[in-house]
This record gives sequence, C-alpha cells and structure tokens, in this order.
Amino acid sequence: MDIKGEKIGLVLQKIGKAGGFYFTYNGALFAKDSVVNVNVRNKPVREILDELFEGKVDYKENEEYIILRYAVNHFSIEAESIVTAENLYSITGRVVDIQTGKRVKNASVYEKRLLQSALTDEEGFFSLRFKGEHSGIILTASKETYRDTSIIFLSSIDVKPEGYDDPDKEKGTFFSDVLDNLKIGRWLTSSKQRIQNMNMPSFLTNMPLQASLTPGLSSRGSMSGSVVNKFSLNLVGGYTAGVDGLEMAGVFNMNKADVKYVQLAGVLNMVGGSTEGVQMAGVFNMVGKNANGVQLSSVYNHVKGNLDGIQMSTINYVNGLTEGLQLSAVSNTVNGNLRGFQMTGILNAVRKESNGMQISAVGNMALKGMRGVQFSGIFNYAKHNKGLQLSLINIADTSTGVSLGLINIVKHGYHKLSISSNDLINANVSFKSGNANLYTIFMLGKNFVDNENIETFGLGLGHDFFSGRKLSFSTEISTQHLYLGRWDYANILNKFHLNFQLRLFKGFSVYGGPVLNYYVTEAPSDYVTASGYKSQIAPSNSKKINGNSAWLGWSAGITLF
Repeated sequence: MDIKGEKIGLVLQKIGKAGGFYFTYNGALFAKDSVVNVNVRNKPVREILDELFEGKVDYKENEEYIILRYAVNHFSIEAESIVTAENLYSITGRVVDIQTGKRVKNASVYEKRLLQSALTDEEGFFSLRFKGEHSGIILTASKETYRDTSIIFLSSIDVKPEGYDDPDKEKGTFFSDVLDNLKIGRWLTSSKQRIQNMNMPSFLTNMPLQASLTPGLSSRGSMSGSVVNKFSLNLVGGYTAGVDGLEMAGVFNMNKADVKYVQLAGVLNMVGGSTEGVQMAGVFNMVGKNANGVQLSSVYNHVKGNLDGIQMSTINYVNGLTEGLQLSAVSNTVNGNLRGFQMTGILNAVRKESNGMQISAVGNMALKGMRGVQFSGIFNYAKHNKGLQLSLINIADTSTGVSLGLINIVKHGYHKLSISSNDLINANVSFKSGNANLYTIFMLGKNFVDNENIETFGLGLGHDFFSGRKLSFSTEISTQHLYLGRWDYANILNKFHLNFQLRLFKGFSVYGGPVLNYYVTEAPSDYVTASGYKSQIAPSNSKKINGNSAWLGWSAGITLF
C-alpha cells in the first residue's frame, strides 16, 4: 500500500477494505483533517497502526471490527509480596506509570480465569488472594488511556513478562454504556463497579451460575459485571455482563450486554444489550438495543433499538422498527417504523411509516405515511393516508386512501362548497371534505315557500368514480332530518344522488342529476304540522316500500373550490 498525503480516516477505510474488516473508534481519537503517508508491504496491521498513531492507540478485535482506543500511557505491575501456601496464593503489589514513575490509582488488576479483581488505591496498591493450587497466576492491569498490561507469576515466584502471549488479548466484545448513563443505573451500582467497567470494557467470560444479595454482594464479587451466566439468582438485585439461560430477582436485574432466554424481576429489568425470549418485571423493563420476544410489565416497557415480538404494559415505547404487537392501557409509541399491531386505551403514535393496524379508544397518530388501518373512538391523524381511517374525526395532510367518519379533513385534498336546489327543498348548502375516494358531506337547507316551509340538516358520504379536467361523475348518499315546526316526531329523508359535473373554470362547476328519495317518519297519518310548514312531504306519485315513501327526484347546483 502506497498512500501519500491522504486524510487518516480515508487511510483507515482503505486498510479495512484491503483486509476485509472495519475500524470503529471515537471521533475525538484524532483530528479528522490529519494527513498521513503510508508506504508498506507485507506488514501486519498492528505494525501499521503503531506507525500511524506512534503507539498512542490500543487495539481490540471483535468479529469483523477492530476497535481503536486512546491509550497513550503505559504502566507496569510491580509485585511487592508473593505468598504461596497450601491452597493459597497471595499477591500484593503496585501499578506504576512507566513514563512518569507515578503510582496509578483506580486501575483494575484481575485474573481473568479465576474471576477475581481489585482496584488500586491512591498509592497504586493492590492485593489479591486465590484459593486452591495454581501453577501460575496471570494478572492483567487495565485503565482508561493506558495500554492493557499482562504478566505471569509462576508458582516458583519467577516473573516472566517476556514471551507470555495471552490467547485472549485481541478479543473483545461491545458493551453498551446505557446503564452507566442512567441515573438509576448509577444509583444501583457502586463506584468501584463503574470504574471496573471503564477499565475493562472488553473483558467477558462465561460461567454456569451466580448468586447475589445485591450487586456488591455477589458470588462473583466486583467481577460480576464481566460474567455471562447460565443461571443468575438475585435475592434483592444483581449486576452481570449478561445471561444465557434464566435470571430471577426479588427486586431488580441489571445486565451490561445481552440476555437470553428468561428474565424475571419483582420491580425492574435493565439490559444494556439485546434480549431474546421473555422479559417480565413488576414495574419496568428497559432494553438498550433490540428486543426479540415478549416484554411484560405493569407500568412501562422501553426498547432503544428494534422490537420483534410483543410488548404489554401501561405504556410501551420502541425507538426503532417494531414488528409485532404493542398492547397498553395508556399509550404505545414507536419512534421508527411500524409493521405490526398497536392497541391502547388512549393514544397510539408512530413517528415514521405505519404499515400495520392501530386501534385506540381515543386516538391514533402516524406522523409520516400510513398504509394500514387506523381505528379509534375520537380521532385519527396520518400525514400521508394511504390506507383506511375509521373514527369520529379523521385528519390527514394528503390522502389516497379512505377516511370514514363524521369529520374527514385532508389538508391538501377535497374541500368543496355546494349550493343547490332539489324537488323538495329549494335552498341547500353543503360542505364536502376528504378525497375523491371518500368525502364527507355536511348539509343545511330551507324551503322558502309560503305555507310549505321545511328546515333541514344532515350528513352524507360521497365518492368520485370519474374525475376528468372538465367532466366528472360521482355518487352520494345522505341522511337528513326534516324539521316541520315541532320536535315531537322524527322525520328522516334518505337520499341516493347520481351527480354529473361540468367544470366551467378553476374553482367553479355546475352539476345535476337524479335523486332516489326514501322518507321515514314516526308521525301518525293524521298528524298535523305546525302552521306555515309543509304537511305532505312525499309526492302523490311516490311508492310505498315497507310502509315508507320512495320516489325519484332531482338535484342541481353549483360547486365552488
């Protein structure tokens, strides 16, 4: 590879492409506009990185990633006292900065195979005791901004730092810092455990089981945050790297990485990584990455990544894609896309695309496109309605779907005002809103004829079957109440309209067509209307159908907008 005068970020991309891997690093690790030269042949990547960063960066491998970590400092482990006895191996010593000679405090010193660790004090001092017979003890020191250092102590007390090769030195894992960033996470863990996490972010091991009273009183001690257990039992609460089986707690469970397959807690579960299986808590569940399975709680479920499964609680929240079911008493929120089903008592909300079904007693919201179904008791909102809305009030910015309700409002859609006359009432005004697929009609009318007065109001639905530049054809169905001077009996006129419309110029059209009328009244045959009001609604040529009157009439008018 021969590169001259290129930015270091591009150089890392080319090295990764050549080797079939990716670099991951904090953006503050180096200046993005730094320009470097690279001229190498048949060299390991580690040596190239040492030349590029002048030994100030540490490297960890994780599958197809190489993690770059700022580590400008170097330290050493200096043993002061080593005691071997029957079933006992004890080491005390100090961690010292090689360049300054100063003692390093809050460094983690641990034996990864035996899962024991200690933090150095203000003087860099540490002490570790190991039970059992051991042919050798391997100690590793870790701390932020320092390169990890490992040293082997043999049973003969010989110290051989040279030539020792830790087989796991390049291996790591991604741990979420979600728990450490949450106040409740910091409150439930000790400062020592959080320092251990910062010093050993990539250390992980597997064990069959662990038990704890609280996070600080565990069978794994301060190393509990670095252990993935098959079975974890926490009387009050526990803090582990993860679970690959079953975890139960009287109050809370906290896990830095992933959890499989069952997690149960009396109050709360907090997982920094992903979950697979069942997560149940008395109050609260939180997942830092993706949830695949079932999440149940009485108050709140929270997933920072994607959900593929079921959430049931008072309030549910998913930050990413949701494929499955959200069932709640108060609200369901999806910050990403929905490809599933939401049901709640008050409000469902999808921030991006909704391609599923939303059912709510109060309201549903899809802040971008909606291709599925929205059904609610009061209102639905979709920025772009491409599906079906069923509610008292339906609102959309644009719509190519269907909105069925008492009020349908499409901001950039169908808004028309019609003034018309028909065979029964000579003055009518109607407001139509929605889209061509389905629009809602609100109507008022009055018959201005002496001694044949009628006042009316009603609702209807319409559909445009053909809409050209000049000519259009539509059908409408409506129901209106006829007021005849008294409210003692209901007088309902149902209509089916067939309208032919001619557009004369923009915003002005004329229309007309036949109307099929069907009149239903509760008034008896000898009923006398109020003075000045029409007494005979159905014409003499009307037909009787099921005891009610039906006849063919007409309607004509103009449409504005």
